[in-house]
Amino acid sequence: MLTALLEDFRDAGHLSPQRMSKRLHLPLAEFARVARLHRNTLARPGSPAVQARLEPIARILAQVEELTGDADQAVVWFRHQPLPGHDGRTAQDLVEAGHSDAVLAYLEDLRDGSYA
Repeated sequence: MLTALLEDFRDAGHLSPQRMSKRLHLPLAEFARVARLHRNTLARPGSPAVQARLEPIARILAQVEELTGDADQAVVWFRHQPLPGHDGRTAQDLVEAGHSDAVLAYLEDLRDGSYA
């Protein structure tokens, strides 16, 4: 399912770091840090390395949008909602630390009916 966020993030057939940073209300340099990329690397948005770092962020946000039914709420959740069992860290914090897999696993549990 193509969510509103995924539509917003796409440009010329790939995920756009500029569009993602704008939608997340993050300066591009801060977004680059969250995505674990050097900000100059974002100048090549179609490169496999950039797309590989942006894809988990887009997946997380799309899954949250599907769960909540609201793109704006998904952004707020990603940036500000502490995840249970992760010492008060948010999805953004975990992605920045290289643990997007933990966020995706948490969302999978929620989809499967686990209580958060």
